[in-house]
Amino acid sequence: MSIRFMIIDEQADFRSLLMHHLTTHWPDAIISAYDPTVAGHLPDEFGGAGNDVILLGSRHGEDRDGVEVLARFVQRRNFPPVVYFGTADDERAAADLHPDAHFMREHISHDSLIIGISDVLAANQRIASTSSLFVGDMRTGIHPLIKGYRFIRRIGSTEHSGVYLAEREATHLKVVLKVLRQTQEHVDGIGVFDRFLQEYETIAGMDHPNIVRIYDLGVSDTHAHIAMEYLDGGDLRQKIENGLKEREAVDYLRQIASALAAVHRNHVLHRDLKPGNIMLRKDGSVALIDFGLAKGAKLEMAITDKGEIFGTPYYMSPEQGHGSDVDERSDIYSLGVIFFEMLTGDKPYKAGSAMGIIYKHAREPVPLLPPRLAKYQSLINMMLAKLPEDRLQNAAEVEEWL
Repeated sequence: MSIRFMIIDEQADFRSLLMHHLTTHWPDAIISAYDPTVAGHLPDEFGGAGNDVILLGSRHGEDRDGVEVLARFVQRRNFPPVVYFGTADDERAAADLHPDAHFMREHISHDSLIIGISDVLAANQRIASTSSLFVGDMRTGIHPLIKGYRFIRRIGSTEHSGVYLAEREATHLKVVLKVLRQTQEHVDGIGVFDRFLQEYETIAGMDHPNIVRIYDLGVSDTHAHIAMEYLDGGDLRQKIENGLKEREAVDYLRQIASALAAVHRNHVLHRDLKPGNIMLRKDGSVALIDFGLAKGAKLEMAITDKGEIFGTPYYMSPEQGHGSDVDERSDIYSLGVIFFEMLTGDKPYKAGSAMGIIYKHAREPVPLLPPRLAKYQSLINMMLAKLPEDRLQNAAEVEEWL
């Protein structure tokens, strides 16, 4: 059974472009195109019946805009999934309506479009047996760009990559697939692609029980993927939100410090240490993930072309937050923030803006732990010292102190 798409937009060239993308990947797809300025606006009772996905463009003539049509569609019960193609002017309004997928019509990448639509089909279980995306049902689906793996579900996504739970067909091993969405030909594609490959090289060169295991790297002309260990115990952020016992916090700190010491011995800085990047296994062990911001220890703090600082303000050292050179003591500072949060359930510094948080990291005194946890105050002081030279000098010293 073929997948049925309906494209709605007044611009013929844009409709043809979408048709080309769809038929390149789904040659058996049945596609209907609708021009609202020629055929008239769809009636209010239109329910999308017979379609698996509606591809809605933003152009509908002078008397109606795409967001207005999108609002009508998403409010209707049992309406097919809607993929919206908008502009920078209507991006926020469209996002607030939560279409099933959202693209900028002037910047469509073939791979990101196919992955996005594939995710929509998977989520709604509208699966065509003739499609190379799925064979049979959700349990035996194959990711559209990755051969040898059976797609299970999407875990999450970022601007440049999608993260999926999958099963390696040959061994039936569950893995996490991180797939680069963007090709090298795009404006910032080279930097993104380099960071993606660097993440693989960084982790693959380490063998430590508290660092995520990497199984495979795949690179083609249009995409790249990393297959890594599936960590099924959730992340540390969730554990903190649920509340940690003192003993658990200390045990996790010991494991993270051990992993960090191994990272630093390889002359690498993590630079984005935070609870969301620390995953747990069911046996209680933790594993560092997401080395996408990692850099060699001798490299300077990286700032993007837009002036954005890499990292997360809540966990940034004062020197990282101000764009100064960083070394392994910056990661120790981030670990100190995490330890404080594990013990108290609260972050040491809060503010109404990212710059306000960065300012407090540099200027505010180290906060005090509750009296029942006072025995850890000296360790917190040594990890959260404002000047790097006043901190513990390496992660091994954290283990020694404990």
